[in-house]
Amino acid sequence: MIEMSLWSPNYYVLAVVAMLLVVILVVVSYNRFYMKRANEANARKKEQNAHLALVLQAGRLRIWKYYLATRQYHFLSEEGSMEQRYNPIDFAQFFDRDDFEKLRAIIFDICEGKKSGAVLTMVSNAKDEAYLRHYEVSVSVDQRDSKGRVLSIFGIQHDVTEEYRRLEAVNQLLLRYHTVFSTSLIDMVYYDSNGVLRDINERACQSFGVPNREFVLNNEFLLKNNPIFADVDIETMSNTHTSSLVDFGNYQDPIYHTETLGLTGKKMFYDSTINPIRDANGKLEGVYMAGRDVTEMVESYHRQKAGAENLRKINEDIRRYISNINYALRISDIRMVNYYPKSFTLEMSDNISQSQMKLSQLRCIRLATPRFRRTVSSVLNRMDHLSPYNIQVNIETEIRDKKGRQIWLLFNLVPMLDANGKVERYFGMCRNMTDMVETENRLAVETKKAQETELLKQSFLANMSYEIRTPLNNVVGFAELFNTPHDEADEPAFVEQIKINSNNMLTLVNDVMLLSSLDANMVEYHKNDIDFAKTFAAHCQMGWSDALPQVKTIVDNPYDSLVINIDEEHVGKVIEKLCWLSALTLKEGFVKARYEYRRGELLITLEDTGDGIPEEGMAHLFDRFVHNVDNHLLGTGLDLPIVQAMVNQMGGTIEIESTLHKGTTAWVSIPCEAKNIERRHEEITANTTENILL
Repeated sequence: MIEMSLWSPNYYVLAVVAMLLVVILVVVSYNRFYMKRANEANARKKEQNAHLALVLQAGRLRIWKYYLATRQYHFLSEEGSMEQRYNPIDFAQFFDRDDFEKLRAIIFDICEGKKSGAVLTMVSNAKDEAYLRHYEVSVSVDQRDSKGRVLSIFGIQHDVTEEYRRLEAVNQLLLRYHTVFSTSLIDMVYYDSNGVLRDINERACQSFGVPNREFVLNNEFLLKNNPIFADVDIETMSNTHTSSLVDFGNYQDPIYHTETLGLTGKKMFYDSTINPIRDANGKLEGVYMAGRDVTEMVESYHRQKAGAENLRKINEDIRRYISNINYALRISDIRMVNYYPKSFTLEMSDNISQSQMKLSQLRCIRLATPRFRRTVSSVLNRMDHLSPYNIQVNIETEIRDKKGRQIWLLFNLVPMLDANGKVERYFGMCRNMTDMVETENRLAVETKKAQETELLKQSFLANMSYEIRTPLNNVVGFAELFNTPHDEADEPAFVEQIKINSNNMLTLVNDVMLLSSLDANMVEYHKNDIDFAKTFAAHCQMGWSDALPQVKTIVDNPYDSLVINIDEEHVGKVIEKLCWLSALTLKEGFVKARYEYRRGELLITLEDTGDGIPEEGMAHLFDRFVHNVDNHLLGTGLDLPIVQAMVNQMGGTIEIESTLHKGTTAWVSIPCEAKNIERRHEEITANTTENILL
């Protein structure tokens, strides 16, 4: 048999295996021991939670904690776990505002080390008296860190509503029947027949600042020395109810013991009932007094009343503020807009209290005109992808306003973030921009017109400078001939040409000045009642004064009298210029003028048998300084533009029709009002007056 050496490798392997087995055995044993202890701890915890649940249910208690790090309140369930957490604003909604402020002050004092704990009474925040709850809250330190700083506050909230209501019922019975009930919730004091204090409960000791019962019982306090009952005669008194405000500062005499009891300077609202006890013969045997210090309740009531009034004013201000905003939205034609990417819905309203219109994405796209639908789709897509940037877009819609215009809407939206900083919705305003867009379009049109007018003026000035140079050169040229060798027989011809060109130049300057006044709307029109039948022929003859003898002039006057309200001066100028132009190039034939009154308009017709106007010249008939086919001006080149401007400014119209080599006809229509109409009854041939200039 071979013996194993202590230093052989097999020996080490066996030793390691043995050690591993021992370690495994120890771990298993410890694990079983730990699990047993954990199960026992869980069982004890469940038992404690069950006891806690019974205590909370029996005592109508709720437990909450306030954590300084998060500034949140946590209500504990009956098993001691976190049931629900609230921020200070939400937690304050459970209580009266003033009571919650007192609770906060106590919590801050505990955190700063000024107090270790406190107990206070709080009222729930309920408008209906039936749902109003009263609590007695005990606050103390829950946890501290290693340096002694407070980490959390522990609060026990005891619902004492039933006790409070029971006390209310007791107080009502006391007021109604003047009966004293023995209860620990009110002050109880007993005086003997001599008015000496013989008994007092702890609640009364607290109310009157008594250090202990023995102190007052041994000093034989008298009923008449109690400032609350100083005026009561115990011999003749009956059941008496008192509610008074006592200022102990007014009772400095030592007999009142105010300084001894520590009541100096204190004010107390006290509600009490005094009940004398008499024997069968009516002899006084003693006096029971039941009462309570209602100072805190009265002050709390006043605070609640003041708070309710302030709340009412705040609510009224808020309602007025909302009403003003709604009015401003309606007056300014602005709508509030909300877009919700989660529901793909756009809401619009002119009232901040409610939504008036909800639109789907498809509806939003269809409301836009075809050229803006791609823009609307792009904006919606940006908001669906939660773009963090503001949205501003001006859209033309298919909706029309009362004037029949397509409405333009300007949207300004900003992203609204949730608590995590993510876009939750988009909020903004929608404004009707139809008037502004229309104004901008008109401005663009007017700007273009102004530019065209400026070009026209520049061309007009260039043409005028050219046209006025021709007669001026003729005047200068013939005048210079007098300084050169010439035949004296030619001088009358020079003078005649100087006169003609001077007159032409003067006529041109006058027409330019008149047209400039018409362009600037500086010509004033004054309507008067005139008999147009008596003035029409005179204006026609004035225009035909330069006609050739071979030209026959005809005036057709169908009225004996036609009294109309019209501007005779400017209507006469229109007739004279048209007659002058009609006979200017006419060498033979006739010109005929006629007028007619029809339905509030004066219609003037002028017809000639001249050469007519080429078709290509009709398009530029009313342009300034237009030349004829022979490259010569017709008159000054401004006569027809002047006639058109005058007729238009008087509210009328002018039309001209011409056939080449056959003649031209012009129609002028001017609105007016007839006061008297007398037509001629002779034959048409007799109605025509022919004047032949010889």
